[in-house]
Amino acid sequence: MSRGVLVTGASRGIGRAIATAFAEAGDRVVVHYASRREEAEKTLAALPGEGHALVGGDVGSPEGAAAVVDTAIEAVGRVQVLVNNAAVNLPHPLAETSYADWQQVWQQTVNVNLLGTANVSYGVARHMIEHGIAGRIVNIGSRGAFRGEPDHPAYGATKAAVHALGQSLAVSLAPHGIAVASVAPGFVATERVADRVTEVVKAQSPFGRVGAPEEIASAVLYLASPAATWTSGAVLDVNGASHLR
Repeated sequence: MSRGVLVTGASRGIGRAIATAFAEAGDRVVVHYASRREEAEKTLAALPGEGHALVGGDVGSPEGAAAVVDTAIEAVGRVQVLVNNAAVNLPHPLAETSYADWQQVWQQTVNVNLLGTANVSYGVARHMIEHGIAGRIVNIGSRGAFRGEPDHPAYGATKAAVHALGQSLAVSLAPHGIAVASVAPGFVATERVADRVTEVVKAQSPFGRVGAPEEIASAVLYLASPAATWTSGAVLDVNGASHLR
């Protein structure tokens, strides 16, 4: 049966691959973007099937997050799956960053990566509860939550918090039939980090390469499936054995 799926941060990269995977499975996908409307429109136009929609908005503000949820519900009627992919990842190595810039990056990163995920999850989960939907929430975390992000500490810290948030929600939402899980990708070859895919980075994995967006999407598709109910609360490492825990 076709499901309504909201994917935040779906204008390109991992988000685009996730949106495509759900559309290929026959679902109706709401493609969210923050500022890259043109890229998001390309994602939308390339999706197979019908009933897809586009929604823009800043999930980093409480009002923006609520508006994104409301618009997505209006577009597809019911949202059965939420994928929290929207994130910012700005460099700010401590020894080279001014205190003012440090504050700015941390605030922006927390607002989008953590509070945005929490607020969108709140809105969609309340919608699911109200309509008796045995839904799925999948958060995109990061290997950096465990391995460390020396040049991007706010990113690593917020992704660790996203993992913890997902586990808390998995416990609180299970009585409503809602399963929540997270994916922790390693380095993934996307447009945003294409210039950072070096031989050293590839060597982090014994496969000698970095991940593809489609490999992350495959994991998300599984965690959002009816067969994955019993993995609720899990944080699934998808990093090509580049970091083991």
